[in-house]
Amino acid sequence: MKHRIEVREATGEGLQVEALAVPAFENEGPATATLGGELLAAVERLAAADGWRGAAEQVRYGPGVGGIGGLSLWGLGSAGDLDRRGVASFLERVVSAARNAGVARLAVALPDHPAARGEAGAELVARSLHRAAYRFDRFKSKSRPAPRLESVEVLVPGEGIREGLERGGAVERGATLTRDLANTPPNEATPEWMAERARELAADHGFDIQVLGLAELTERGMGGVMAVGGGSVHPPRMVRLEWGEGDRTVALVGKGVTFDTGGISIKPSAAMDEMKYDKCGACTVLGVARALAELEVPGRFRAYLPLAENMPDGSAYRPGDIVRCYDGQTVEILNTDAEGRMILADALAWAAEEEPDVLVEYSTLTGACVVALGLTGAGLYSPDDELAAALLASAERTGERLWRLPLWREFRESLKGTHGDLRNLGGRWGGANHAAAFLSAFMGGLSRWAHLDIAGPAAVGADGDGAKGATGYGVALTVDWLRGSGARA
Repeated sequence: MKHRIEVREATGEGLQVEALAVPAFENEGPATATLGGELLAAVERLAAADGWRGAAEQVRYGPGVGGIGGLSLWGLGSAGDLDRRGVASFLERVVSAARNAGVARLAVALPDHPAARGEAGAELVARSLHRAAYRFDRFKSKSRPAPRLESVEVLVPGEGIREGLERGGAVERGATLTRDLANTPPNEATPEWMAERARELAADHGFDIQVLGLAELTERGMGGVMAVGGGSVHPPRMVRLEWGEGDRTVALVGKGVTFDTGGISIKPSAAMDEMKYDKCGACTVLGVARALAELEVPGRFRAYLPLAENMPDGSAYRPGDIVRCYDGQTVEILNTDAEGRMILADALAWAAEEEPDVLVEYSTLTGACVVALGLTGAGLYSPDDELAAALLASAERTGERLWRLPLWREFRESLKGTHGDLRNLGGRWGGANHAAAFLSAFMGGLSRWAHLDIAGPAAVGADGDGAKGATGYGVALTVDWLRGSGARA
């Protein structure tokens, strides 16, 4: 769980590694600008053998030379088709092959392509390498320890990329925290356990922290989080973190349902084990906070984490209940599986009450968003075009897909309650839009806010491609945004 690899800039001279991976575009020579002498000749011989074209995902292995144990060529396809996600995919495949072969010291040459050049390209490279090397094996038997990749030397032509590699490493260390927390099983990762991890983060980085228990939640009237957590033996918590200085304040809010059975409106049993990932929003916020602290990103920040376990028992909330939230609004419960919006109602109302300049919220909120966008992109809702454009730009730069969806008035109107102010479920169609409209009712007077429905990309489940588990989605795009204009917008 704590394993880290070292990623550093290198040249082709004097390499002492077990394997060197060299990319090549289709019908072009391999990326050998950083290579020379005997090593260059060996790579060119490998590329000249019959059948090599550099087609997408084509791989060829050959013997090493000098201090290099083995060579490999990796096809990237057409240079015109390569983008940031393609660079990341190439690096992840290389790392996967190296791990499977038991390689501890790896070198990778980068293609001379805009997607991999400069500081931004270096940041992507570091993030991709760290992400591919990640393993959550804390609960595995240690009788057969898995081979560990220890270091990756990055060979790049032209300008130095050390700062970009270091920055990418810091971002991915934040994402690693997110993944570790999200992957932790629910028998350990209770609301109090999550609060304790927030306390550790606060102690490490000098954050101010408040953790509200049942007494404080009751006193403050946070009925949403108390209702959702009422059926569990593990009582709910509300965490607030604050750090930094500046004229502008950014609020980050993350949904933390540590396990979601659906409550009385219980879910089908298939894939219910994946409901430990219903805390990914809160995990993302903690990962962002860690990365911002390490990178010393300027600004004043607050984070709000509503934490609850949604379980059915005699004290669980029911369909038909009317719940009063922190800001006084009442909500008719139509379905107890629409629980994320209930705990977020209290957190958003608290955050809005403290009048930040901008607020961004993260939640694995709806299956409807997954139906709409698939497993690799998140839905973005915001009434502010400038904020939405900034987040979309950061998503594009970091390779984390984001797509803007509508906040049409009719979705909010369909949530009007019969005997309460609101109901927690809208009509049959547009479920993600109804959920976003519900959250908008708790934004107070804020106009600069965004809701990210990360239900699709937050974790890879049984029906997805790639390594199973949490992905750390959202950390990179948020840090990119805040390093730009986010903290000052």
